Amino acid sequence: MTDPAEIAAAVADAHRRGWALVLAATARVARDLDLAEECVQEAYAAALETWSRTGIPREPVAWLTTTAKRRALDVLRREQVFRTKLPLLLDPDEAATDELSTVEDEAVAESEPVEPTDVVPDERLRLIFLCCHPALAQEAQMALTLRLVCGVPTSELARAFLVSEPTMAARLTRAKKKISVARIPYRIPSAAALPDRLAGVLGVIHLLFTMGHTAPAGASLVRADLMDQALHLARMLRELMPDEPEVGGLLALLLLSHARRATRVDDRGRLLRLSEQDRSQWDQSMIAEARDLINVGLRDGRAGRYLLQAAIASVYVDAPTYDQTDWTQILALYDRLLRVWPSPVVAVNRTVALAEVQGPGPALAEIEALEQDHRLMGYQYLPAIKAELLTRLGRRHDASAAYQRALELTTNEVERAFLAERLAEVDHPESSR
Repeated sequence: MTDPAEIAAAVADAHRRGWALVLAATARVARDLDLAEECVQEAYAAALETWSRTGIPREPVAWLTTTAKRRALDVLRREQVFRTKLPLLLDPDEAATDELSTVEDEAVAESEPVEPTDVVPDERLRLIFLCCHPALAQEAQMALTLRLVCGVPTSELARAFLVSEPTMAARLTRAKKKISVARIPYRIPSAAALPDRLAGVLGVIHLLFTMGHTAPAGASLVRADLMDQALHLARMLRELMPDEPEVGGLLALLLLSHARRATRVDDRGRLLRLSEQDRSQWDQSMIAEARDLINVGLRDGRAGRYLLQAAIASVYVDAPTYDQTDWTQILALYDRLLRVWPSPVVAVNRTVALAEVQGPGPALAEIEALEQDHRLMGYQYLPAIKAELLTRLGRRHDASAAYQRALELTTNEVERAFLAERLAEVDHPESSR
């Protein structure tokens, strides 16, 4: 028998890498998200038992996909038999039998094992397009995608959306039921239907990358699996819609962030600020690819939120050193971004550039005004930036309080360690020298 710990690790890895793939493939067969989820959960449970006897398969995700789809097919066949045989308590006529056999043959063909490398982008993108259907409210789109594509537990979704767990569970149920009742197809929509869903799809891919770029919780700063998934999806979306500037903008933004991934922490896992990162270790091929995408998009003249964010990131990485950063250009791009996308988070991030151009005083005034926006009550980077500005102004007591507030809102262990270090420097400046 295989070591139970090894089996558990293999199942956990398959969950991280393959949950969305397995669910999307099963949903396409089941045509019902609740049934698909149930079958996928049963497949993962079966893996714990079966793999202990047979060993870990060469392609765990393919094994799980096949198992979950076959379970869904079993349920559908039982339902078909129930509908055709039980109502009249008569044997089905030959035509009905033939019809059922045809349905089964088609479904069985659908359930054959598929290599994950061939199907991951198609299946996940199909699931994202499904979740981002315009019939669903934007909040429902985001929650459903996080649940299905990212596998985020309902309890964590409830905390993220500041509602109770039963309320979030009810929202997810309503969203899935609406998809079922409306008979929304499990496929990438036609070209004519793409624009109605593109904003949601772009937002979801960006959110998926953001969750990987800085993990919401845990001992690691990043979740590389989520970053890689998002980058693959962005590339595929670019192939699907090569003439859409915002698709290229999103891909460029992800590439620029991905290019710096290896330098964001030191050998001890300590968070490094941009000024501390070794720029010679940045992935220059990714940066060059992103720069080309940005140039093409800006020439088109229809710069949206993702293209402008990518342009801002490009100014950061193009500077030979941190001190040579063109903060005036970054501030101008933030002003333009705010006109296109008037987000309070963008306004908070803009204050970093404002502090470099006009000084910490005007930036602090902007932060204090933004503190009145209830949407930012749980945004941990607002008090963190405020603390930095207060420190620069010599107001250490106030900076200490702001750092403590940021710590209260932060759940990632690497970020917490960084904030605790900054707090100690403010509270005991003599010991940090």
